[in-house]
Amino acid sequence: MIYRDYQGEKVSMIAFGAMRLPVIDGDDGKVDVPAAEALVDAAYKAGINYFDTAWGYHMGTSETVMGKALSKYPRDSFKLSTKFPGYDLSNFGKHEEIFAKQLEKCQVDYFDFYFLHNVCELNIDRYMDEEKYPTVAFFRKMKEQGKIRHLGFSCHGSLEVMKRFLEKYGEFMEFGMIQMNYLDYNFQGARAKLELLNSYKIPVWVMEPLRGGMLAKMSPENLERMRKFRPGVEPVELAFRFLQSLPGVTAILSGMTEMGQMEEKLRIFEKDAPLSEEEKAAMLDIAQGLVNGKVAPCTSCKYCLSHCPKKLNIPFLLEKYNEDSLTGGGFLAPFAIKSLPADKRPSACVGCKSCEKVCPQQIKISEILKPFGQKMDAALEAFFGKE
Repeated sequence: MIYRDYQGEKVSMIAFGAMRLPVIDGDDGKVDVPAAEALVDAAYKAGINYFDTAWGYHMGTSETVMGKALSKYPRDSFKLSTKFPGYDLSNFGKHEEIFAKQLEKCQVDYFDFYFLHNVCELNIDRYMDEEKYPTVAFFRKMKEQGKIRHLGFSCHGSLEVMKRFLEKYGEFMEFGMIQMNYLDYNFQGARAKLELLNSYKIPVWVMEPLRGGMLAKMSPENLERMRKFRPGVEPVELAFRFLQSLPGVTAILSGMTEMGQMEEKLRIFEKDAPLSEEEKAAMLDIAQGLVNGKVAPCTSCKYCLSHCPKKLNIPFLLEKYNEDSLTGGGFLAPFAIKSLPADKRPSACVGCKSCEKVCPQQIKISEILKPFGQKMDAALEAFFGKE
């Protein structure tokens, strides 16, 4: 098992993520508890000493399941993390009751790692408003009292949002988690976020190392290309070896759903075998191939901004369109769009095509924004209800 040093402690580089536990009849709220406990037991015995859960995982049941599964082991033999559910604005102001409930559900007196979760466009103002929402101050107090050993954050927002958060709270953050994989390294700007965390000397935690399973497969042509470097290698191993190559990466949180899947990850993390620079370049070239033809080739030149009568932030909207298109849905794009006033969302586009006349990439912006706006309006209603 690969371990990374964290403030003098050994942390297994691969962490047991409890967001995708086995479930019954496809119901995300009904975790198959015996199967989940068997996975936890196998992970623990194999040397994984870091387990991660969250308030909202499995419709609120993940923390309870993990608390029960880990209760049989000495508390000082494993590390446990959970998160403040900042993705839901209604939770701001409820931090005390949520934290107390999390300790109860997880059957512990303290958390080794605690995240200020999902810092993004939607909630950054609330995280920053200490007078009205003393969320960060409360969790710093919990750290002082020993109920949190290490306090950090996760970020799904833009680089600008992350910079804003770190300018205010960087000195108090002991780790930072970002969505990182060889696809998002350039596509989602994860490289810049990694470099920002490195500049603050904040250890990096990784989420979505396989992009929700998307990177667990690779075309035969691309796989053969990588096997010229590493005979017999499989797509999952390549994805994790890429992450082992990045500076500052300390822990990689990966969902555990079934035993064979976990055993593959355990095998990969038996040894440290980072990619060479040539191998990394090949992986990033493969990632670019996955993106080409599926997203709008916006370079964020911003020529369009001065030509939009509605003053829409078109590069930002196209960035969210690209995320949604490549992923096939999810919550990242809707959460970012939710942060905008109604008259600045993609559905506000009037289709005048003024922006298209100055677009160097000749993107049919109006043809993108109208259907994307309809899709986002429907997603926002599904996530948040009617406004």
